[in-house]
Amino acid sequence: MGALREGRRTYRVAISGYYGFRNSGDEAVLRSIVSALREEARAAGVRIEPVVLSVDPAWTRSAHGVEAAHRMRPAEVLRTLRGCDALISGGGSLLQDATGALTIPYYTGIVGLARMLRKPVFIYAQGIGPVRRAWLRPLVRFAMNASRVVTVRDGESAALLERFGVARERIGVVPDPVMGLDLPDGEEPTAGGPDGAGVPVVGVSVRRWRPDGADLERVAEALAALARRRAVRLRFLPMHLPDDAEASRAVMEHLAALGFGQAAELAEPGDDPQRMLLEVGRCSLVFGMRLHALIYAANRGVPMFGLSYDPKIDHFLARLGLKPVGTTDGLDAEAFAAAADALLGPEGAAAWRKRHGPAIEALRRDARRPARLIIEALTGPDKG
Repeated sequence: MGALREGRRTYRVAISGYYGFRNSGDEAVLRSIVSALREEARAAGVRIEPVVLSVDPAWTRSAHGVEAAHRMRPAEVLRTLRGCDALISGGGSLLQDATGALTIPYYTGIVGLARMLRKPVFIYAQGIGPVRRAWLRPLVRFAMNASRVVTVRDGESAALLERFGVARERIGVVPDPVMGLDLPDGEEPTAGGPDGAGVPVVGVSVRRWRPDGADLERVAEALAALARRRAVRLRFLPMHLPDDAEASRAVMEHLAALGFGQAAELAEPGDDPQRMLLEVGRCSLVFGMRLHALIYAANRGVPMFGLSYDPKIDHFLARLGLKPVGTTDGLDAEAFAAAADALLGPEGAAAWRKRHGPAIEALRRDARRPARLIIEALTGPDKG
């Protein structure tokens, strides 16, 4: 590993992840990582210059105020890594094969190229797995063992890496970076609550998962059951455009068929993850399929129900002492409605925050630890 010279004032760091696809959760991860690195660098008296590997470099430069290079153009990737002092891989669920067999080879290939160039690598708050194809596991093990600092976002990811042959003492368990994301500049923190007419706002985050759409129909039935119990505004929060907006409209159509179409509306926060964080913070309750909808809710202290389609949902909820309200294969509409109605009652949210607030605060405090470790490694003596 090439030595990182002590006494330097500026470090260029490449960041590899699922960036430029305009997925609110992943863009929030990037925004959080960049913000944390800059804050920790400022505290150490140095500067960080991030260079993001993105599928849409022009958009990433505009959206995040960083340099960017195209992640699918080998010459640009090579030039970027050669011109940087280190590589950050993460965050998000990069090392998994649920989205196909090529995902892990891509991200571990970036790690391998950085190591060939003698650049230190840092794994930043990643969620690992599932890795169902046995031939991919050595690639994951290689990437972890080739990295100077390894942090993952839950204990299950750490346990999986240990089974793959990564020494447990090398793995740090940290929160998802978005737990440390701030509101947009100039916006004051507000507790979620009712709208101007005194009607509670229920944020809803859905995505398409089952090919038959039965999961979205069950979501509509559960929301209709809640609307029968009390007046609510159902504010749909698309996290990944345009797919989630289309899934939201499908649920809204089911609600209209059930007689509750007037209670539903579609938010348009745009591509800025901090605007979505603000939207979530204005809700009384969040019912989410997307992981980062739930993380946004935790960040703002908004009570939540998670509908599980992937173990990462279960793992995050478990860190707060929660369980999914259902899965994409089964959701009891009346049980959901009763639990949501109780949370929307006069004492419901306060009791929820009292019960789960300590776990949320612990995650907030620890969200920037990976950035701190990276700055310490870059500015300290080379550890080889």
